[in-house]
Amino acid sequence: MKLSVIIPVYNEKSTIAKVIDEVNRVPIKKEIIVVDDGSTDGTVEAIKKKEHEVTKVHLSRINFGKGAAVRVGLTYVTGDVVIIQDADTELNPKEYHRLLAEIERGADVVYGTRFLKPDPEINLITRLANKFLTGLTNLLYGSRITDMECAYKMFRAEVARRLSLRCVGFEFEPEITAQFLSLGYQISEVSIAYAPRNTEEGKKITWRDGVRAIYYLFFYRFTMKKRFHALRKKQNIQPE
Repeated sequence: MKLSVIIPVYNEKSTIAKVIDEVNRVPIKKEIIVVDDGSTDGTVEAIKKKEHEVTKVHLSRINFGKGAAVRVGLTYVTGDVVIIQDADTELNPKEYHRLLAEIERGADVVYGTRFLKPDPEINLITRLANKFLTGLTNLLYGSRITDMECAYKMFRAEVARRLSLRCVGFEFEPEITAQFLSLGYQISEVSIAYAPRNTEEGKKITWRDGVRAIYYLFFYRFTMKKRFHALRKKQNIQPE
């Protein structure tokens, strides 16, 4: 089984090389796809120094957003399974094996979750915001996940080909979750470690992204409901 690791990156010159190194050290068959989203801080130069250690590098001249970068990365995927790896050091690639184990047991979509175990490192605002957005997701889609916003989302490549992604920013997280669930896929979860950073350290997500997340959760649940029902029927996708 070959793993395709997509690394969307924007202005992470201090961490991108370390992340590439950590991904490379994971002893599994894989390809690494780095998509720079118009960085201006020297990230591109850092990537070029590591270019021989990755499978594909895509450089954008314009900053569109995480969703756009992931969508670009998906066009280069040749593996059997895909995972999204942020270019910071909040999550540890050593945990790929734990998510892959769920795939090998038959899961189509696996999320890492930061909230199955108490973690004093996660601040109250983050916990409350995630609890609200995840709770809204469960209410709208009948799911029972605990961490909709977590960056570790692993899924089979064949599942990715059934998606119709259009978001460009951080609203990618609720969008892809809404589409998985709308297409009838059950999302498995695996508890993972998390080393949060703050805005001063480079954290980019804001309360505005939370508002967009709410919008897209409702949008896909109601406005796009008939479209995804037709798509499921056409592709013969049966809910699990």
